[in-house]
Amino acid sequence: MSRSAEAESPVTAEDLDQAVQFAVAALREAPLEGWDQKAGPLEWTCWETVEHLSDDLFAYAVQLGPRNPPMSGEVPFLWESQRPGGPENAIHTDRSAGPDGLLQVLEASGALLVAMVRTTPRHVMAHHVFGASDPEGFAAMGTVETVVHMRDVAEGLGLTWTPPADLCSRVLERLFPDAPGDTDPWTTLLWATGRAELPGHARLTTWRWDGTPRSQR
Repeated sequence: MSRSAEAESPVTAEDLDQAVQFAVAALREAPLEGWDQKAGPLEWTCWETVEHLSDDLFAYAVQLGPRNPPMSGEVPFLWESQRPGGPENAIHTDRSAGPDGLLQVLEASGALLVAMVRTTPRHVMAHHVFGASDPEGFAAMGTVETVVHMRDVAEGLGLTWTPPADLCSRVLERLFPDAPGDTDPWTTLLWATGRAELPGHARLTTWRWDGTPRSQR
């Protein structure tokens, strides 16, 4: 399917679930000694980055939770870092539970967002720092967070990570509609999030996605 054809295919709860399950399966192969290594270009460890990803998915889910979702800020959970320079999360994993516990936290946080995307009416909007969005937008955001942060973690852990091209195409069309449409979807998504070179295009040093609902573009 072409990138333009993918534009007609919404990002779904099933897409997000696929991304999370693919990530969990990949992380089960991680070496035990690798979790305190830096996650790719980030200043966080691989463990901290998976906690951050879990926190992202949780945070997106709770934005859609209230009967009247917030439009001017985030649901006011307390976000805090466990060390100077570490990610500020509301979600932290009990380190004594080990990597299996960390992956349970990731899977559970993903399941919360999957459930909220499935059950929230399509017209509902909620705040995001890059602009208010609808359930499809939050599904796309959660998918991007998952596949891109997994690339960071995979680099730190020495794992191979390549998400499905059709999944990358759908989130590009939903959140990065101005991204090149004739290039490899995964490489293009990495380029759009400032993580890779893309032939013929300047590398991005700043970036943001556009969560505007399709009907409002």
